[in-house]
Amino acid sequence: MSAPEAAPEPAEAPAPEEAPAAPEEAPAEPAPVAEGDGAAAPAEETPAPEPAPPAEAPVADVPAAEAVVEAPADAAEAGATEAAPAEPAVVEEPPKAPTPPPPPVPTSAPLDVFVEDVNNTSLTIDWTAPETIGDSGLDGYTVEYCKDGTTDWVVANEELTATTRYCIKNLTTGDLLLVRVVAVNAGGRSEPGVLAAAVPIREVGARPKIRMPRNLRSRYVRQVGAQINLVIPFLGKPNPAVSWLKDGEPLDSKRVNVRNSDKDSILFIRTAQREDSGAFEMTVKVDSFEDKAAITLQIVELPGPPASLKLVDSWGFNAALEWTPPKDTGNTDITGYTVQKADQKTGDWFTVLEHYHRLTATVSDLIMGNTYVFRVFSENRVGKSEACAVSKEVAHIQKTAILYTAPEYPEHDFSEAPKFTTPLNDRAATVGYTTKLLCSVRGSPRPKIQWMKNMMIIGDDPKFRILSNQGICSLEIRKPCSFDGGVYTCKAKNEQGEATVSCKLEVKQVILPAAEKEN
Repeated sequence: MSAPEAAPEPAEAPAPEEAPAAPEEAPAEPAPVAEGDGAAAPAEETPAPEPAPPAEAPVADVPAAEAVVEAPADAAEAGATEAAPAEPAVVEEPPKAPTPPPPPVPTSAPLDVFVEDVNNTSLTIDWTAPETIGDSGLDGYTVEYCKDGTTDWVVANEELTATTRYCIKNLTTGDLLLVRVVAVNAGGRSEPGVLAAAVPIREVGARPKIRMPRNLRSRYVRQVGAQINLVIPFLGKPNPAVSWLKDGEPLDSKRVNVRNSDKDSILFIRTAQREDSGAFEMTVKVDSFEDKAAITLQIVELPGPPASLKLVDSWGFNAALEWTPPKDTGNTDITGYTVQKADQKTGDWFTVLEHYHRLTATVSDLIMGNTYVFRVFSENRVGKSEACAVSKEVAHIQKTAILYTAPEYPEHDFSEAPKFTTPLNDRAATVGYTTKLLCSVRGSPRPKIQWMKNMMIIGDDPKFRILSNQGICSLEIRKPCSFDGGVYTCKAKNEQGEATVSCKLEVKQVILPAAEKEN
């Protein structure tokens, strides 16, 4: 009963006033009291409010909250005195047991189980190792089979096989078997990798083989509107089953027609459109054997115009242009651009650049004082786009002030004395036949021409005709007689001088034979 007697003492001491300042520390002090009383449980299991009820009976006026706080304080002082000799004894926590390793887990299922070979009594299958093996490794594989329609699985290998290929022997001809492969490790059996379809146990006459034409081994490109007719031969015995896929999906019978025979398969599209482009896959299957071939069909058309065209700058006789690629490339690569210019006065377009590969260009040799507008076409393997991008801005080629001074040239004196460039030649004429004498002369100013016979000036005799044209001088003698023969002279004269040229004319008489004279 020491607790009731000690209850009034805390009223005189300052301890109760300090207790509210640290209310969290009061419940921790009763722990030595429990040890001093000989309690075997740890301090954490001893509830702090238990010593309080005896202290509340004599002190009725003290609030319950203060009584609960004061009692542990006195008990702590008494307990501390009694428990002082026991301080060297420290309770040690027992060591924790080591964490056990996680149990081993099975591997993932084997992948891509397929038939490698089959005959009348055996079946050989291949597969791919699982993606996830785990820390416990892989012990091997178990191959199991059963007849189609039953669930009686038979283990083909008595011992685990480490390879990814196994031959199941001693089978019955004509059976239809399902096969599965299970990976085994310390964690147990994995999920089975199952063969896609049941396999008939029989000899295959000829395995399926697609003989892809050389022109179809690469990308097959055709224009929009063209007719597609692809003939793909294949081998296989008995007659293979042929199937087609486009981008992994069945063909649209409204767009694509397929005709299969025992030797080839024909893919036919009457009018190709861009949506017919894609990866076509042909599969030829005989029992569990199959062969696949892929054809990439690309339907192309003319591209759209460049998305935009901008006149960046103009200076001197030049203009800088910039444009962006077309949004619609025609389902093929852009091979170049065509740049054209037009003078606003005439409106005629002229090609400046053709098959140009860049997106910027400088147009030069523009005419001063003219205003130009530009346009650009896109090009691909089909041709040039029907539409074009036209620049909104125009290029004004400004006139520059140029002071021109004409050069001064000295005057040239073209005066020249007459000179005969073609002389007169001696001639022989026949009596009664008109003849003509010719020569040519030059001179500046234009010389005056005068003809003479035997140094006598020929006047206005109607027998003679004198002509002079562009320096060509001629004397025509009409029906000369024997008296017209002699020396003829042509004289040319101007302010600078004169020149003469002469020739001898002989007029001959025609002598007739005596018989002709008598007649």
